[in-house]
Amino acid sequence: MRHLLSAIVALLAAAPLSAADLRIDPVHSRAEFSVRLLWVSTVTGSFEGIRGELAIDPARHSAIVSADIDTESVRMESARLRRWLLAPEFFDASRYPQIHFESFPVPLQLLSEGGDVQGLLTLRGVTQPVTFHLQANHCPPASLAGCVLQLKGMIDRTDFEMRGRRGALSDRVNLGMAIVLTHP
Repeated sequence: MRHLLSAIVALLAAAPLSAADLRIDPVHSRAEFSVRLLWVSTVTGSFEGIRGELAIDPARHSAIVSADIDTESVRMESARLRRWLLAPEFFDASRYPQIHFESFPVPLQLLSEGGDVQGLLTLRGVTQPVTFHLQANHCPPASLAGCVLQLKGMIDRTDFEMRGRRGALSDRVNLGMAIVLTHP
């Protein structure tokens, strides 16, 4: 029996770690955007409905971030601008209720040290490659629960068929996410 126990312990020690996936805490996470209006002022907004997960592959020491943002959850100071953004010429929220981001595999060390995170952003049914810059957070790669991943990037809204009001709004849109990770 002692030999069997020793063999089981040896097998468990040699086996790869199980995936310790984390989820995005929807209560404490947010996504934000800003765009220049008439090249004089900046319009900002935030999304309260963000959820997703960080799928960890311990064998490859990497992870994939997958996030969904509810377009209807957009909050802005102006109700008029909010209605404008949800209309067909922009988010077209009735046809496209979600914005989706999925990263390419990211080294776990990068999640702590910061760097560029590449992936695919789907907005209005159009998927385009994007790059976000992840700020360093100094959380150990083996213990990311409770950490905040802060990502910033920029897109061209015309790449996502958002061509309305080009005389009034800049085509460049700044995006940011603050994702708080938690255990499922």
